[in-house]
Amino acid sequence: MLNVNQLSVRYGHHQALRSVALNVNPAEIVVILGANGAGKTTLLKSLGGLVTMDNDSQVKMNQFDLGKLPPHQIVESGLALVPEGRGIFGDLTVRENLKLGAYPKRARAHEEKHYKEVLELFPRLEERLDQVARTMSGGEQQMVAIGRALMSAPEVLLLDEPSLGLSPLFVGELFKALERIKDNGVGVLLVEQNAVKSLEIADRAYVLENGAVVASGDAEQMRTDKAVQDAYLGAA
Repeated sequence: MLNVNQLSVRYGHHQALRSVALNVNPAEIVVILGANGAGKTTLLKSLGGLVTMDNDSQVKMNQFDLGKLPPHQIVESGLALVPEGRGIFGDLTVRENLKLGAYPKRARAHEEKHYKEVLELFPRLEERLDQVARTMSGGEQQMVAIGRALMSAPEVLLLDEPSLGLSPLFVGELFKALERIKDNGVGVLLVEQNAVKSLEIADRAYVLENGAVVASGDAEQMRTDKAVQDAYLGAA
């Protein structure tokens, strides 16, 4: 389980996050809703160790304090981030990208098992294992990015705008894959521009405004909340 309390981040004099509290359980999807500039990407980057959080921030994975750990140690704790823009190695093949994901010690003993699971999740990748990643479509590259993260054997997967720029066909495939990842016992913390589809597959949601959580609840509650509908879903 991922537990976050009093998470605050500053960029100079700008307070990007203010005392954010949230949790993600195994086998559930949690979506973060918020306008551009609300702090969603900063939230995921701070959890992944890419942005420095304030000293009083508390982030734990299964009671293990992540504190000021560097990104590679955070991955070893069971947290994996797929950033906006995917961050794959474009000049490497699909196979090489996936195998690099198994570098953490926690993943090595069951590398082949995870590899098989990723290819079952994304059959299209099995057809393109020797293809150079940068020659693939945006949707296929996103599959590579998520697959590589899953190779690290995460307990919680952090996803930042995974459907951005994808065709409707790939968006549908992506959200089906996220449900299967959840069914395999992995918790998912999702930042996603497509609020409607996110709430359809999510168990719970948080609303982030100006760096602070202003509302939270189960996904069905959020879908019927008038303020959420007006801000993110359109008219009911």
